[in-house]
Amino acid sequence: MEKTKAEISSTSPAKKKIKLVMSDLHLGVGRTLENGQINSLEEFYFDEKLVEFLHYYTNGKYADAQVELILNGDILNFLQVDYKGHFLTVLTEDICLDILDRILKGHAQVFKALRDFVSIEGNSITYVVGNHDQAMMWPALRSRLNEAVGTAVNFKSLVYFFDGVHIEHGHMHESANRVDPRRFFLKKDLPEPILNLPFGSHFFVDFVLKVKQKHPHVDKIRPFNKMMRWALFNETGFTITYFLKLILFFAKAILRNDSKTSFPFSRVVKVIAESAIFPDLSESARRILADERVHTVCFGHTHVYQYRQWAQNMEYFNTGTWTDLTSLDIASLGKITKLSYVLFEYSEDGRPRGRLKEWHGYHRIEEDVAIA
Repeated sequence: MEKTKAEISSTSPAKKKIKLVMSDLHLGVGRTLENGQINSLEEFYFDEKLVEFLHYYTNGKYADAQVELILNGDILNFLQVDYKGHFLTVLTEDICLDILDRILKGHAQVFKALRDFVSIEGNSITYVVGNHDQAMMWPALRSRLNEAVGTAVNFKSLVYFFDGVHIEHGHMHESANRVDPRRFFLKKDLPEPILNLPFGSHFFVDFVLKVKQKHPHVDKIRPFNKMMRWALFNETGFTITYFLKLILFFAKAILRNDSKTSFPFSRVVKVIAESAIFPDLSESARRILADERVHTVCFGHTHVYQYRQWAQNMEYFNTGTWTDLTSLDIASLGKITKLSYVLFEYSEDGRPRGRLKEWHGYHRIEEDVAIA
């Protein structure tokens, strides 16, 4: 006697569940501009490795797994893409939609791989918004990304919580990049709504991008204090000039009579006091872990992969970044490229257990050198 579908379903083993968390890919419009010129502001060079990553976790021993890909903020880099030749902090929905379309085109094989990934039954994508991709708050952009990947992405504006795991990008724990959760958009006295960008986004577009025109990797060097000492001795005139411009920038941010771009004195002072290009969010994670419902915290944002354990049920992961960094520390001197991520697998007791991983990619004989 043949079994019914329901009987087969009830007797067949449950699919293995895994969750993959990555952050800070910073996808721009691609390594090559439409005119064939190298795009010096593109930070993501690993399209093929990301395609292979998604292939690996849908084949072999994971062929029958139910896989959730959690994109934990700063996946798309809206702040480092121009709009008609200008880098803007006044970002409407239409402007952001134009930028998104160019990013989708610039990394077409990545989004095709995402479409293939979710075409497998049981697989899904969750997108937690960060500070460089705050534009993904716009409804039209969410619909456009859904269309590009062929599924309804599970968007989270700030936090994603499941089975004792707390995931967020991390920018809300830093004064410079914290957004107002009650007011993601500015509407008052404006012809149309714009994003309510934090201080850090204005600083990046209006100041850091100007420095990057001469030194494209200035925001990818750590620790910041050693970089400043090196720059003072080796680029003395340039460093002093931009230090004075930095003071002027902070003064204007306080005194400017414009609700879109001015910030209270107390906020600016707090930003300066916390000024760390690569902040350590471990204490913020520890505070979240004080909640007995949470046993694991996972951040991104800092671009530095990290693991901390304070007790048996208090673990903190930082996924790091898939972009290049340069270290001036003796212990790790030189260029650092680690395609790090966190893999959560469910144990027999039903609890997800995290592991910090590095993706090496499939073996290849040669590949293009990343030039920026």
